[in-house]
Amino acid sequence: CNLEMASLEGIQSKTQEIRDLTRMERTGAQSHIRGLGLDDSLEPRKISQGMVGQIEARRAAGIIMKMITQGKIAGRAILIGGQPGTGKTAIALGMAKSLGEDVPFTMLAGSEIFSLEMSKTEALIQAFRKSIGVRIREEAEIIEGEVLEIEIDKSVQSGAKSGKITLKTTDMEAIYDLGQKMIESIQKEKIQAGDIITIDKASGKISKLGRSIARSGDYDTVGSSSRFVQCPEGELHKRKEVVHTVTLHEVDVINSRTQGFMALFAGDIGEIKQEVRDQIDTKVSEWREEGRAEIVPGVLFIDEVHMLDIECFSYLNRALESESAPIVIMATNRGMTKIRGTNYMAPHGIPLDLLDRLLIIQTTPYNEKETQQILQIRCQEEDVEISDKALKLLTKIGMETSLLFAGDIGEIKQEVRDQIDTKVSEWREEGRAEIVPGVLFIDEVHMLDIECFSYLNRALESESAPIVIMATNRGMTKIRGTNYMAPHGIPLDLLDRLLIIQTTPYNEKETQQILQIRCQEEDVEISDKALKLLTKIGMETSLRYSIHLITTANLVAIRRKSPEVDVEDVRRVYGLFIDIKRSSKFLQDYQSEFLFYEADDIDDKDVEMA
Repeated sequence: CNLEMASLEGIQSKTQEIRDLTRMERTGAQSHIRGLGLDDSLEPRKISQGMVGQIEARRAAGIIMKMITQGKIAGRAILIGGQPGTGKTAIALGMAKSLGEDVPFTMLAGSEIFSLEMSKTEALIQAFRKSIGVRIREEAEIIEGEVLEIEIDKSVQSGAKSGKITLKTTDMEAIYDLGQKMIESIQKEKIQAGDIITIDKASGKISKLGRSIARSGDYDTVGSSSRFVQCPEGELHKRKEVVHTVTLHEVDVINSRTQGFMALFAGDIGEIKQEVRDQIDTKVSEWREEGRAEIVPGVLFIDEVHMLDIECFSYLNRALESESAPIVIMATNRGMTKIRGTNYMAPHGIPLDLLDRLLIIQTTPYNEKETQQILQIRCQEEDVEISDKALKLLTKIGMETSLLFAGDIGEIKQEVRDQIDTKVSEWREEGRAEIVPGVLFIDEVHMLDIECFSYLNRALESESAPIVIMATNRGMTKIRGTNYMAPHGIPLDLLDRLLIIQTTPYNEKETQQILQIRCQEEDVEISDKALKLLTKIGMETSLRYSIHLITTANLVAIRRKSPEVDVEDVRRVYGLFIDIKRSSKFLQDYQSEFLFYEADDIDDKDVEMA
């Protein structure tokens, strides 16, 4: 794990590009929240920064914010408890916004831990490290000035772009040549004459600081969000302290993958070895001692914390004791309930030893006036014009059902759907609308239970039902929720409504053609002999298994610097990664040496079926 300061600069610039790619202008459920809405003395304003009501909870959150900024909350966490729709998530987001953009904020649902393809503790470790920032300071050579003129030319023959940019300070003026990447960066940032910019000489990164004050009268190029700055003084070339902020998790990913920062694009980065993290922590500690870096504890928000089990709570107990732990904010809407993984009851489903570490903030239901004010803010956020009568009706619905329902989140009442269906039917009769049935694909349909099948039976009779395509790999099996056997685990009355398409195993020629297409798709060069061997493996094991071997065999070929995958590469990975039949045979031969085993007599036929 070779971490150098230069590599951290690359990390910062690349992760910033990724964030730019994933940033979307959209209206979310909490997008109206700008902060906690507190004044300088930490007193909550009635309506401010998107926050309404919850005076006591916001005051408590403000005090905790003060403790966070003073570094006095290490080893503790916050629990926000209250009924559904009482602003628990809004308070957590408000705290994160108040900390500033540089402070990492990670949001996680308790149930999400169990759906990730990694261990529960690894998922929590990654969430913790996503919430811990490293602020790195370094001196960089930059060019800073006001843009006077930009000239960009495009070659008629090759299409390549070239250009020049003229920059000035109060003391000097100079012209610089622009490369292809810098031209793209200028166009992306929409830089024009009159902008104050900085250019990092090492990376070529261009940052826009704002508009020159001298151009404040140019109304055609000034927007409501324009920021005016003074024209720089002195030399164009300067040495300036640059601050990069990255998370420990981003550093972990980049240093644990051969493809470096490109691993951040993959999303599913898998488990990271503890040795990598230890080396990174050691290096960061060295930088802290040298004054080149500092730790920025961020915020980890765990919603539905009652969904975690006893193992997760055990990890949280230990993790909160770390001096570099983030601020952990938990939210729950449960009262006295069982701790998952045990038979013990506890407040909020959280063990008492962990509860003892928590500062608990209570939220209370919104009154009618507060509900109306929140809905009014949401209308403004979503750019919706609404009449006073409609707003009062929405408020009434919110009080009778829930604020989330009035805000178009959660389950939708059947009465609402019936009214919509009636209106759409009227439009169809008038020729103003028509129904366009889409496609609903339900994979692993055998996993549905008898209640779901009952609904499908009824829903398929609707004239506006979509085309429903189901898929299953089961034969005769029990219908879930019953003790009855049925073909594919589907009730006979529903099977009677279905047109059944049967698929058959691929023959050898088809298998080879599919593998060839997969090689082209994954940009893998493979020899004819290696392709035939992969085909043979696919026929003897499974097509999926042989497809998995393509990428792994390609990595082995790259390792030995070969331009194409050969037979030896396929044989190597075939020995490294076993298929289902070999795995079952291994378990049969060595079952008695495992800690637990249930099957006493497994014959070869059972292994073949597996």
